Amino acid sequence: MAKKLAGTMKLQVPAGQANPSPPVGPALGQRGINIMEFCKAFNAKTQDMEPGAPCPTVITYYQDKSFTMDIKTPPASYFIKKAAKLKSGSSTPGRDTAGSITAKQVREIAEAKWKDLNANDVEAGMKIIMGSARSMGIEVK
Repeated sequence: MAKKLAGTMKLQVPAGQANPSPPVGPALGQRGINIMEFCKAFNAKTQDMEPGAPCPTVITYYQDKSFTMDIKTPPASYFIKKAAKLKSGSSTPGRDTAGSITAKQVREIAEAKWKDLNANDVEAGMKIIMGSARSMGIEVK
Protein backbone atom coordinates (compact mmCIF):
# COMPACT_ATOMS: atom_id res chain seq x y z
CA MET A 1 0.00 0.00 0.00
CA ALA A 2 1.24 3.49 -0.82
CA LYS A 3 2.22 5.91 1.91
CA LYS A 4 -0.15 8.76 2.71
CA LEU A 5 1.41 12.09 1.77
CA ALA A 6 1.35 14.64 4.59
CA GLY A 7 3.03 17.50 2.70
CA THR A 8 6.15 18.97 1.16
CA MET A 9 8.51 21.71 2.25
CA LYS A 10 11.52 23.51 0.81
CA LEU A 11 14.71 24.33 2.70
CA GLN A 12 18.06 25.73 1.64
CA VAL A 13 20.77 24.03 3.68
CA PRO A 14 24.57 24.35 3.33
CA ALA A 15 26.08 21.15 1.88
CA GLY A 16 27.39 18.82 4.57
CA GLN A 17 26.40 21.19 7.37
CA ALA A 18 22.85 20.19 8.31
CA ASN A 19 22.38 20.29 12.08
CA PRO A 20 19.36 20.42 14.40
CA SER A 21 19.76 24.12 15.18
CA PRO A 22 17.49 26.74 13.56
CA PRO A 23 16.30 27.04 10.84
CA VAL A 24 16.45 23.29 10.05
CA GLY A 25 15.43 21.82 13.42
CA PRO A 26 12.25 23.82 14.10
CA ALA A 27 11.06 23.55 10.48
CA LEU A 28 11.34 19.76 10.54
CA GLY A 29 10.22 19.31 14.16
CA GLN A 30 6.88 21.04 13.75
CA ARG A 31 6.07 18.65 10.90
CA GLY A 32 7.02 15.58 12.94
CA ILE A 33 10.10 14.66 10.88
CA ASN A 34 12.99 13.00 12.72
CA ILE A 35 15.56 15.82 12.74
CA MET A 36 18.69 13.73 13.37
CA GLU A 37 17.70 11.19 10.71
CA PHE A 38 17.32 14.04 8.19
CA CYS A 39 20.65 15.63 9.18
CA LYS A 40 22.55 12.34 8.82
CA ALA A 41 20.92 11.50 5.47
CA PHE A 42 21.43 15.03 4.09
CA ASN A 43 25.08 15.25 5.17
CA ALA A 44 25.76 11.78 3.68
CA LYS A 45 24.19 12.76 0.33
CA THR A 46 26.06 16.07 0.13
CA GLN A 47 29.50 14.94 1.32
CA ASP A 48 30.90 14.94 -2.24
CA MET A 49 29.72 18.54 -2.86
CA GLU A 50 31.68 21.64 -1.92
CA PRO A 51 31.22 22.17 1.84
CA GLY A 52 28.97 25.12 2.63
CA ALA A 53 27.42 25.40 -0.86
CA PRO A 54 23.73 26.26 -0.43
CA CYS A 55 21.56 23.30 -1.52
CA PRO A 56 17.87 23.88 -2.19
CA THR A 57 16.13 20.76 -0.89
CA VAL A 58 12.54 19.64 -1.40
CA ILE A 59 11.38 17.38 1.44
CA THR A 60 8.30 15.22 0.96
CA TYR A 61 7.00 13.88 4.26
CA TYR A 62 4.39 11.24 4.91
CA GLN A 63 1.88 10.52 7.69
CA ASP A 64 4.01 7.64 9.02
CA LYS A 65 6.74 10.25 9.82
CA SER A 66 9.01 9.03 6.99
CA PHE A 67 10.36 11.42 4.35
CA THR A 68 12.16 11.64 1.03
CA MET A 69 14.37 14.48 -0.10
CA ASP A 70 15.33 15.85 -3.49
CA ILE A 71 18.57 17.84 -3.31
CA LYS A 72 19.02 20.35 -6.16
CA THR A 73 22.24 21.93 -7.37
CA PRO A 74 23.30 25.23 -5.73
CA PRO A 75 21.71 28.39 -7.21
CA ALA A 76 23.23 29.96 -10.33
CA SER A 77 24.01 33.13 -8.36
CA TYR A 78 26.27 31.09 -6.04
CA PHE A 79 28.30 29.77 -8.99
CA ILE A 80 28.39 33.19 -10.70
CA LYS A 81 29.66 35.00 -7.58
CA LYS A 82 32.25 32.26 -7.07
CA ALA A 83 33.47 32.52 -10.69
CA ALA A 84 33.66 36.33 -10.48
CA LYS A 85 35.34 36.12 -7.02
CA LEU A 86 32.73 38.42 -5.46
CA LYS A 87 30.86 38.50 -2.15
CA SER A 88 27.73 39.96 -3.74
CA GLY A 89 26.47 41.37 -7.03
CA SER A 90 26.09 45.03 -7.95
CA SER A 91 23.82 47.18 -5.78
CA THR A 92 22.62 48.90 -8.97
CA PRO A 93 22.64 46.29 -11.77
CA GLY A 94 22.32 47.82 -15.24
CA ARG A 95 24.31 50.89 -14.22
CA ASP A 96 27.35 49.55 -12.40
CA THR A 97 29.18 46.31 -13.05
CA ALA A 98 30.41 44.41 -10.02
CA GLY A 99 32.74 42.14 -11.99
CA SER A 100 33.00 39.93 -15.04
CA ILE A 101 33.10 36.28 -16.03
CA THR A 102 34.18 34.60 -19.27
CA ALA A 103 32.05 32.59 -21.68
CA LYS A 104 34.03 29.51 -20.68
CA GLN A 105 33.02 30.02 -17.04
CA VAL A 106 29.38 30.49 -18.11
CA ARG A 107 29.55 27.16 -19.99
CA GLU A 108 31.01 25.41 -16.90
CA ILE A 109 28.21 26.82 -14.71
CA ALA A 110 25.55 25.74 -17.24
CA GLU A 111 27.01 22.22 -17.32
CA ALA A 112 27.16 22.05 -13.50
CA LYS A 113 23.50 23.13 -13.22
CA TRP A 114 22.33 21.13 -16.26
CA LYS A 115 19.95 18.78 -14.43
CA ASP A 116 18.08 21.69 -12.81
CA LEU A 117 17.96 24.02 -15.84
CA ASN A 118 14.91 24.18 -18.05
CA ALA A 119 16.85 24.13 -21.32
CA ASN A 120 17.14 21.81 -24.33
CA ASP A 121 20.88 22.21 -24.90
CA VAL A 122 23.96 23.72 -23.26
CA GLU A 123 23.77 26.92 -25.34
CA ALA A 124 20.23 27.61 -24.10
CA GLY A 125 21.44 26.89 -20.55
CA MET A 126 24.28 29.36 -21.08
CA LYS A 127 21.74 32.05 -22.02
CA ILE A 128 19.86 31.42 -18.76
CA ILE A 129 23.10 31.76 -16.77
CA MET A 130 24.07 34.93 -18.71
CA GLY A 131 20.69 36.46 -17.84
CA SER A 132 21.25 35.68 -14.16
CA ALA A 133 24.72 37.23 -14.32
CA ARG A 134 23.39 40.35 -16.04
CA SER A 135 20.69 40.77 -13.37
CA MET A 136 23.44 40.69 -10.74
CA GLY A 137 25.46 43.39 -12.53
CA ILE A 138 28.16 40.98 -13.71
CA GLU A 139 29.48 41.36 -17.24
CA VAL A 140 29.98 38.32 -19.49
CA LYS A 141 33.02 38.60 -21.76
